[in-house]
Amino acid sequence: MNKNIRNIAVIAHVDHGKTTLVDALLKQTHVFRENQEEMNMSRILDSNDLEREKGITILAKNCSINYKGVKINITDTPGHADFSGEVERTLNMSDGVLLIVDAQEGPMPQTRFVLKKALELDLKVIVVINKIDKKYARADYVEKKIEELFLELATNDNQLDYSLLFAIGRKGAVFSEKPESIEGAGDVTPLLDAIINVVPPPHGDKDKPFKMFVTSFHYDSHIGKIAIGKIDQGKIKKSDKIVTASNPDKKFKAEKIMVPQGLEMTEVDEAVAGDIAGIAGIPNITIGDTITDPSEPSSLGTLSIGEPTLHITIGPNTSPLSGQEAQYSTSRQLQQRLERELESDLSLRMEVLQSGKMKVSGRGELHLAILLETLRREGYEMEVGKPEVIIKQVDGKKLEPVEEINIIVPNDHIGVISQELGKRYANLQKMNPINAEETEFIYQVPTRAILGLKSLLLTQTKGTVLFSSQLSGYEPIGKSLPKLRKGVLISSQTGEVLAYGLSGAQKRGITFVNPTQKVYEGMIVGLNAKDDDIRVNVCKGKQLTNMRSKSSDGIIQLTPPTILSIEQSLDFLEADELLEITPQSLRLRKKYLTEIESKRNKRLESRIAQSQQ
Repeated sequence: MNKNIRNIAVIAHVDHGKTTLVDALLKQTHVFRENQEEMNMSRILDSNDLEREKGITILAKNCSINYKGVKINITDTPGHADFSGEVERTLNMSDGVLLIVDAQEGPMPQTRFVLKKALELDLKVIVVINKIDKKYARADYVEKKIEELFLELATNDNQLDYSLLFAIGRKGAVFSEKPESIEGAGDVTPLLDAIINVVPPPHGDKDKPFKMFVTSFHYDSHIGKIAIGKIDQGKIKKSDKIVTASNPDKKFKAEKIMVPQGLEMTEVDEAVAGDIAGIAGIPNITIGDTITDPSEPSSLGTLSIGEPTLHITIGPNTSPLSGQEAQYSTSRQLQQRLERELESDLSLRMEVLQSGKMKVSGRGELHLAILLETLRREGYEMEVGKPEVIIKQVDGKKLEPVEEINIIVPNDHIGVISQELGKRYANLQKMNPINAEETEFIYQVPTRAILGLKSLLLTQTKGTVLFSSQLSGYEPIGKSLPKLRKGVLISSQTGEVLAYGLSGAQKRGITFVNPTQKVYEGMIVGLNAKDDDIRVNVCKGKQLTNMRSKSSDGIIQLTPPTILSIEQSLDFLEADELLEITPQSLRLRKKYLTEIESKRNKRLESRIAQSQQ
């Protein structure tokens, strides 16, 4: 046992203030000098561009601080349910958790999920009720809801003995009791003391043969792959001989040993039981494997990760504009890149289809959208089909994933929630007024009915809705949903968009393209106001004549186009449509571009359907 180390994970629902509280811990323990840039930054650990843009943590991060001679290794985990695979694997490195809960929203679906995982691993829990300075903070109510959650999830009486603190994360202030006044300065000392006193030192005998369970990777351009995990027992020095439990006959040399020091991984000569360490020198190591001393090559077990619920088909871009805007565009390049992603993202699955396309499965829309956005930024282009839920076969029955969704909305928009969820055959579990202005809804909904719901509700509630979901189980497939989207405007020509043709299209619905933008026949250029798909000529120019009239010289006024993100585009797709993704553009299109191809395919599908009846 190493009494001078504490390993903790920070877990919470999205936007409950995890990363902001970690900022305060880093700054107040003087990880940075007063003149360093980080002292003026917020969300320091969200270093990924996508994380900063979206305001969420996507990848788990390791850092360390020192307090009263104790090294505290901190893992900041994602709060969004789609990245819960990151939480599941990183909890294995911890001996305790900080559970952050918003003082207004209280425990949410992801709060329940992460707490359940922590209690299954019998980790010590410190609960921090954060944002007690919010207008509608209700710390007493939230405290009772947390107590109920522990009573429901605890597997033994000891787990009901948790520490409770209160915080204003953005001010870097933590209190051991609910303060009478939130004015004035504060510090994180009560939290640091709780970590040292409540979280046990890591167990592990440093005199036993070395063993370490690999939970993540770090890539270095000079060193290559660095396997990261908590040393379960023993110690390791630079140049020691090591093997993996999956292939004990092949020996490797520990080329470098690294440990977290502040935000960086620092090279050391030796790491011992309890340390979070990185080891370089094993090129083909996988997450969930055990690095061990050759004298005792047994495994520390396997990593259990929840199953994916959605899949999409990814293939090389086949549009008329393919190959013009990307560095990587072939099926082989896409497959190799996705195989690299599988090494570090254990929630992801991939199957290569006979067509050469890849069926990629993930934990949700955001999970898959972030993957596609990452590939796009690395210079890849591809085409993607409509997301589909993964159906399970159990005892001859087809089961579909069902999720619990939690919605908090201003009272002015209650009708919108009831209307939209009613269309999707959602089952209302609970409806509670939170305060004089907001109401909370809890529904059970099939995953297929949630696709596109969040962005729709954000639009209809003017961005005021708080929406979250969590997989709750599998149920027999329910009745099919009605079509929830209108038809589309399809370009009938290939060429450049002209203002005259675009103004005609805007009389029929909302458009997605600008004048001078390149389009091709079969590309979706807008959303029709009616249910049918129609073809429009947005490349049409004004007829030139030598006659002048009052009406012919009018200025064409255009409505700015609606620009969809990758996530919104995936929500938009129907079964006969594709999303074309390049580093520069997102284009929606029909699978069959010409009108004659489309009609021929519909006839073929109709014949197949009749023959199967």
